[in-house]
Amino acid sequence: MEMIRWDEERDGPLSEAAMRAKLEEWGYVVSRYVYPPGTVFPPHTHAVDKIDAVLSGRFRLTLPEGSVVLEAGEMVRIPRGVVHSAEVVGDEPVVSLDAVRRR
Repeated sequence: MEMIRWDEERDGPLSEAAMRAKLEEWGYVVSRYVYPPGTVFPPHTHAVDKIDAVLSGRFRLTLPEGSVVLEAGEMVRIPRGVVHSAEVVGDEPVVSLDAVRRR
């Protein structure tokens, strides 16, 4: 599981615009989502490579390698075809940037 953390020294203050720009620079198309507390995504796959990035809240991702709880400024690469699940942790909504690799 490849986890990426926002680096304020290198990337500047964390903001939606800055994180979106970084993901787009890496070759991804970015969509913004807000998931309310209690949201659960059962095991599934995607036909594309993607990155799940969190701007606020806590989001648990479970992949074959294990689970990780993402918080503000943290991202995980999810390769196409990898079975994974996700859920909002706690009482705060998750604001997420969903980045899909351009073909």
